[in-house]
Amino acid sequence: MESRPLRYFVAVAEELNFTRAAERLGISSPPLSRAIRRLEVDLDVALFERTTHSVALTPAGAVLLEEARIALDALQAAERRTRRAAGPEPKLVLAVKADGGADLLDAILARYSTDPAARPVAIHLCEWGEQPQLLRQGEADAALVHEPFDRTGLDAETVTVEPRVAAIPAAHPLAARDDLRLADLGIPHGELRRYLDPRAAARRGMHGLAPLLTLVELGELVQLLPESVSVRYPRPGVAYRPVPDAPPAVLAIAWPQQSRSQATAALVRAATSLEDRGRASMIIETGT
Repeated sequence: MESRPLRYFVAVAEELNFTRAAERLGISSPPLSRAIRRLEVDLDVALFERTTHSVALTPAGAVLLEEARIALDALQAAERRTRRAAGPEPKLVLAVKADGGADLLDAILARYSTDPAARPVAIHLCEWGEQPQLLRQGEADAALVHEPFDRTGLDAETVTVEPRVAAIPAAHPLAARDDLRLADLGIPHGELRRYLDPRAAARRGMHGLAPLLTLVELGELVQLLPESVSVRYPRPGVAYRPVPDAPPAVLAIAWPQQSRSQATAALVRAATSLEDRGRASMIIETGT
């Protein structure tokens, strides 16, 4: 199976409209339709249900869409990593959140530098939730990322585990309490994920810790954060209170499943072998 028919298929599957997909691909509709028909013949399955007014994926088409995205990302990643390896000074690219602390990163890199397989590391600073896609597209070889995240095509190991705190306005009545429960914050267990998932913060237009804490100060937001944030980002208008029944903040190091890089494996070993993983002062990214 070649990559071009897969790219054509993904465009149609995402647009569910042949005309829009053709415009997106920069081709005309007839050759796009013929390419999809040939793909269906080659696979001996129907990928789309077509009517005069609509296009919908069949169950087989839905499976191929998921697999095709992974395959195309892998091809793109292979090209980028190959070009990077051919550079004058090959480097391992590590994606980390832009406003994270540096202590853990320094400790990981110091441990990594003692491994015979180590090579120079380039740090790719990114926003919340960007790391998994950077790995899948070959723009990074490894990433430090908080759970939960999309693990499609990735492997991961735990680096640190720490309690969570609630960030609330300092003037809020709950700030007088020593600790809080999820029920005190009005967070149902069924909706907990959106308070922990960094992609949820990005969807709300907050791409860093500073704007998030500003909204907390203004009383527009209550947020669950790793305990280390209260140490690294004290603010007069924000009170941090422990939430014992909230799940812990888990920081992981992730890398592509297909990776066979000894340098990446060495970095994973360095990140997962640090002592005192729970130290709050050694967290690299905040997460939500």
